[in-house]
Amino acid sequence: MSSQAAAPDTTRADPVRRAVIANRMRAIGRRMGVVIERSAHSPLLVEGRDFSLSIYDHEGRLLEQTEYIPILGYATAPAVRKIAEAFAGRVNEGDIMLHNDPYSGGNQASDWKVAKPVFHEGEHVAWVVVNAHQSDVGGAVPGSYNPNATDLWQEALRIPPVKVYDRGELRDDTWNLIMSNVRLPVVADDIHAMIGACNVGEQELRQLLDRYGASVWKATMEEVLDATEALARSFIARIPDGSYSAQVDVFDDAFDERARMPIKLQVVIDGDHMKFDFTGTHPQTPGYVNAPMPVTLSAVLIAFFMLVEGDIPHNDAIMRCIEVSVPEGTMLNPRFPAATGFGNHLSDQICAVVMAALAEALPDRVTAGWNPLLCAIVNGRDQRGADYVDILINACKGGGGGTAGADGYSHIGLIASGGAIAAQDPEMFEAMNPFLVRKFEYRQDSAGPGEWRGGLGVETELEVLSDGMQASIFGDGVVPGSEAKGLLGGGDGELNHAELRYPDGRVHVLRGKELVSGIPRGAVYRQVAGGGGGYGDPRKRSPERVREEVEDGFISIDVARERYGVQL
Repeated sequence: MSSQAAAPDTTRADPVRRAVIANRMRAIGRRMGVVIERSAHSPLLVEGRDFSLSIYDHEGRLLEQTEYIPILGYATAPAVRKIAEAFAGRVNEGDIMLHNDPYSGGNQASDWKVAKPVFHEGEHVAWVVVNAHQSDVGGAVPGSYNPNATDLWQEALRIPPVKVYDRGELRDDTWNLIMSNVRLPVVADDIHAMIGACNVGEQELRQLLDRYGASVWKATMEEVLDATEALARSFIARIPDGSYSAQVDVFDDAFDERARMPIKLQVVIDGDHMKFDFTGTHPQTPGYVNAPMPVTLSAVLIAFFMLVEGDIPHNDAIMRCIEVSVPEGTMLNPRFPAATGFGNHLSDQICAVVMAALAEALPDRVTAGWNPLLCAIVNGRDQRGADYVDILINACKGGGGGTAGADGYSHIGLIASGGAIAAQDPEMFEAMNPFLVRKFEYRQDSAGPGEWRGGLGVETELEVLSDGMQASIFGDGVVPGSEAKGLLGGGDGELNHAELRYPDGRVHVLRGKELVSGIPRGAVYRQVAGGGGGYGDPRKRSPERVREEVEDGFISIDVARERYGVQL
């Protein structure tokens, strides 16, 4: 019998090692995010932080993600799998892939994915990926929100999985072809920032692999996935079995302002399994009000994670116990080549219908309705003759919905961002764009009343300082019935409203989906972003709390008396 001791099994489950590696993976994502914040050039990324970062295994299974903007999180995974499939057997060290195509795993043509493979000792073990919104991606309208589009080609340049770097060398032909089809040089700058973030992610992950070895890292990632599945199943198993249904409507399909398009959902809880079935949802629209399947999936998971008790890692294992079924040809899973530019923003209604469906089963976890996004992307030439494109982020950030024990957040923005879209600094906004900020303040009485009220919306006025501006308006919440809904006795939030006041005195009230050109110097863009819905009976709210909010200007004396029953 040999006296030599057997080598320890380093792949055996070790909870301490698992915690260390899992936390290091999170840290890698955060480091990648800092690179983009510090090196990107467009306000969308630097101030709006409209991006997400993630790490996948070599097959495209999601292992870890840092969701600056949650809607971009799980919506990235189908694209990474398509990239992995497209280049199977042809992935080399130093390669960098680019992708945006909604019909090969993409979520929105404006959201470009940069993916870089990570090798260890010659083996391809992982991908590091950034998904970020670009200032322009071609198409008929600068900024690429075209409410007149009837197919994908009228919206953007379509980029299926392509290599822009091959073994560390830039493919000039591919790069020049792509960048020749966008209007703004800042897009190339931002893609370089995304590539830089992937380089940092690759370096950090290689250090982790060098320390533990690929076999230990892989085994640990399987442990993390299994632990995530167990946590998710445990939460689902505590929801009463049954079928729960709801409907939320989308308004205005970009061609018919009166169009009303239902999103229907049935949630079936069966033990530790959960199915979201969208059968009966409105057929795909003739315009851009359609969400590719990755958007629908990601929006469902945003709502799921908001409902979960405790912290569950956001990785591929969630899909082992959650099923999302959406009939093809509906507005939440359109057929090629439908336009889909507005698709990301249907997440407002998707999250709302999930909350409404599960209000009976999880009354203490759901939130009332969040303000549905109404936004404008503006473009033109400033006083110096330089082209600009920007999204009016501050003006569009309405209030969140109230929930059991807490008011909704004020000026939080769309639910799909989870509050992560940062407000732009007004002085930086004025420095970057030809606008004067005349008003930017909370909107009194915009929040839905409730025992726990909704968050406040905002009112904004911007004076245009150059001629010929174009504005693409995209959103919802402007038609009665489309405001953020109250829950369990709570009141609705205020409707959205946007208008242009021209120098000659004309006032043009804007639709939820509209393209307006030739806006002159001296015009004023005014927008009200409504508040969130209230939760519970407003007359159960603390009278002292109501008095304080009247003093602060959040609630008027009339609303205090009529809705809350508080006499002042």
